Amino acid sequence: MNWPDKTLIVGIARAGGGALVFAIPMLMTLEMWSLGHSADPIRLAILLSLTPVLLIGLAHYVGFRESSHLVDHLADAFVAVGVAALGAALLLAVFGLLEAGMATREIAGKIGIQIVPGSMGAMLSRSQLGEQPAGAERRRITHPTYGGELFLMFVGALFLSLSVAPTDEVVHIAHKMAAWQELTLLVLSLAVMHVFVYFVEFRAKVRIEPGASLGGLFVRFTVVGYVIVLAVSLFLLWVFGRMDGLSPGELLSAVIVLSFPGAIGAAAARLLL
Repeated sequence: MNWPDKTLIVGIARAGGGALVFAIPMLMTLEMWSLGHSADPIRLAILLSLTPVLLIGLAHYVGFRESSHLVDHLADAFVAVGVAALGAALLLAVFGLLEAGMATREIAGKIGIQIVPGSMGAMLSRSQLGEQPAGAERRRITHPTYGGELFLMFVGALFLSLSVAPTDEVVHIAHKMAAWQELTLLVLSLAVMHVFVYFVEFRAKVRIEPGASLGGLFVRFTVVGYVIVLAVSLFLLWVFGRMDGLSPGELLSAVIVLSFPGAIGAAAARLLL
C-alpha cells in the first residue's frame, strides 16, 4: 500500500492551519453567518469568482511550492479553495450553524462567504507558518514589480476589510463622525500606509529603487495604493448590501471608515508577502 507523501500531508495540514488562523474571526461572527441567506447571491458570486484569480496571483509569490508555472499556481489555488471550503463546512456544522433541512442556498452561502478569507489563509500558510527556504526568500526579494506591489496591496486591503465590511459598526461609526473627523481618518490612513512600510523597522523591508524620493514613493505607492483601498471598500460595501439606501455623503463616510483597516491590510501585505 502506497501512503501519501509526507510533504504533501504536511502541506495540506499547514494549509488547513492557515485557513483556520486567518478565517476564525469571521467563522465566529454573527454577520457572516447571516450573509448566507441575506446576501444577494449574484453579488456574492462575483466576490467568489474573484477568489481563484487572487489566489493564482498569490501563488506566484507564496504558493505551496517553489514554481513559476501557471498550472502549479492553478493547482495551489484550487487546493486552497478546497481546504477552506472543507474546514468552513466542518466548523459551521460543529457550531450548529448548518442543520438538516436548511435550504441549499443558505448552506452554500454560509460556506461560500468563508471561502474567501479561508483560502487566502491557506495560501499564506507557507510564508507565515512554514519554513522559509532560500529560494522563497530570493523570490520575495526579486519580486514583485510595481504592478505586483499594487496587486498585493489590493489583496491585503480585501482580506482585512472583509472581516469588517459586513458589520453594522462601519455605518454606525460613519454616522457618528463629523467632516473634520473623516478627513483626519483619511490622512491617518495614508500616514499608516506610508509609515508602516518605509519608517517602522518590521521584519521585512520593501525594495526601494535607487534614487527614489520619499515624495515619489508616497505618490506612486501610498496614494495609488489608497485609491485601490477605497475601491476595495466600495466594492465590499456593495457586495454586502451596506451601501443600499445611503446618500452619497453617507456612502463616502462609510468608505473612508472601512478604508482604515483596508489601509493597514494593504501596508502589511507589502511587508509580509
